[in-house]
Amino acid sequence: MSKCSSGTCGSKKASGCGSADAAVAQQNTAIAASLDRIKNKILVMSGKGGVGKSTVSVNLALGLAQKGYKVGLMDVDLHGPDIVRMLGMSGRMDGELTKDGKMPPLQYNDKLKVISLESMMENRDDPIIWRGPLKNQAIRQFIADVNWGELDYLVIDAPPGTGDEPMTVAHTIKDAKALVVTTPQNIALADVRKSINFCKHVSMKILGIVENMSGFICPHCDKPVDIFKTGGGEQLATEFSVPFLGRIPLDARVVIAGDDGKPYLSSGATSPAIQAFEAFLAKVEKELPVIQTAATSIPMAKGASSCGCGSGPCNPNTCDC
Repeated sequence: MSKCSSGTCGSKKASGCGSADAAVAQQNTAIAASLDRIKNKILVMSGKGGVGKSTVSVNLALGLAQKGYKVGLMDVDLHGPDIVRMLGMSGRMDGELTKDGKMPPLQYNDKLKVISLESMMENRDDPIIWRGPLKNQAIRQFIADVNWGELDYLVIDAPPGTGDEPMTVAHTIKDAKALVVTTPQNIALADVRKSINFCKHVSMKILGIVENMSGFICPHCDKPVDIFKTGGGEQLATEFSVPFLGRIPLDARVVIAGDDGKPYLSSGATSPAIQAFEAFLAKVEKELPVIQTAATSIPMAKGASSCGCGSGPCNPNTCDC
């Protein structure tokens, strides 16, 4: 950092180079520049723990990437980061910085970029014992200091509740939309109501509600059994006049695949759970379409047909031209 010629750096009232105010302003600029290259931001949240937010986040990000979109997956569940384990990623974020000093995220494949605090730790079993200010700063750095590049979707996996992490996302990413995850039973719905009211309080638009663990798929006959009841999520969506994005049943294969680091819902297999997830994914696409601009849709030369776009406009998201 360059030295300040005025000699006032280090004083409490300093606002020039090297001061806390200047550092925050610089970071705000970096955050704005990073977010400006991301079309859609989705905060996956719930007032209740154990409803499958991370499962929804991982499979949503993977499902969108498999459709050809450029996707980022950001794990802001700082005390219990599970995303990289669920994806079977064991590497660390230790690549070379870009020319502008940004960190390269983990690359799951050519369409999906991932960041999680766990991928920065020497020992993944060490606890994160942080208060609010440190968590706030970590999330801001995830946006400002990571080379996300151009993205169609950024999926943000939040911890349960309405505390520091979702509050930081709401204040930092003003155009993020909340995807609220619930299970059907009344106890979960009571906590999820708090999430919806949180969104109203911080002026965050709600993408919709998805009812996870909506029935259990019998491993013998593939038929659903309503062990947690069903329909509560849809009733809640009607009560609050927000979109209902669908029901995803509980399937033992989802649990096993998550533990093995091979997500099942976006695996391409065939089952009632996967069919339900595909219907949910289609509704997310409909609610948050990716609008191509002149910068991302390049006309082809007349008569050209050697790329995957054929004779139509060239779309870099789906074509290697």
